[in-house]
Amino acid sequence: MIYVRRVGPLVLHTRQRNRKKLKFILMVAAFIISIGLVLKLLQINPEVTFSNLIERSVDEMHLVSSKPDKKIMEIKPDVPKAKCGLAKPCPAGGLAFKMYSGATNIVGPQICFDGKMLIQKETRGNWQGINIVVINEETGEHVKTGSFNMWTGKVEELIEFLNSIEDGSFVLIATFDDPSTKLNDEARALLAGLGSAFISKVGFRDNWIFVGGKKTLARVYFEQHMKNDRDTNKYDGWPEMIEMEGCIPRLR
Repeated sequence: MIYVRRVGPLVLHTRQRNRKKLKFILMVAAFIISIGLVLKLLQINPEVTFSNLIERSVDEMHLVSSKPDKKIMEIKPDVPKAKCGLAKPCPAGGLAFKMYSGATNIVGPQICFDGKMLIQKETRGNWQGINIVVINEETGEHVKTGSFNMWTGKVEELIEFLNSIEDGSFVLIATFDDPSTKLNDEARALLAGLGSAFISKVGFRDNWIFVGGKKTLARVYFEQHMKNDRDTNKYDGWPEMIEMEGCIPRLR
């Protein structure tokens, strides 16, 4: 004879409660182990915090779930830097310049052209008088530089230099200390022929800077003149230094 044992409802409920207790105990044990691992990690590396761990987890989830944006990954080309310290580059083909007159009889003039320092600012003795830089319009290359002392020098040397400038040349001029004591009408006329509107007014210890040209295609003229006047001078016997910058277009 075979006996069949029936399991009653009470026995079934007891087993279900035991399973729930076991599951709860395992979850608590897992939580305690996790807390222990985190505390151990914090002891090993004090810089790691709970917020860091959470941020890392979020970042990793984001990297896995998101695809890289090609637009963001594109490397932008380098923006060309302006030459001679200008605020922005010259238009295509333009030639940048920046220049300063001298200050009193101590700080000399300075002329930068197309990123090249053609007359470097110096102190005492050098570049006194009228300083001229000649540029070939077609190539943009520096042709020559001349410095003419108008206090102790000879104006004939300045006149000879001005007559030697070839057609199609840009001319940049900056003065230092005294530009006019030896300057005569012939020299002034030649400088006016390069486009100067102020050369007839340039006097003893005036500051004058000028950009012009001799029969160039680009008829561009820049000029500043600061009069020597004891009532307005920044220094006792000299006016303040003047500066000028810009772009010369190339039409060749």
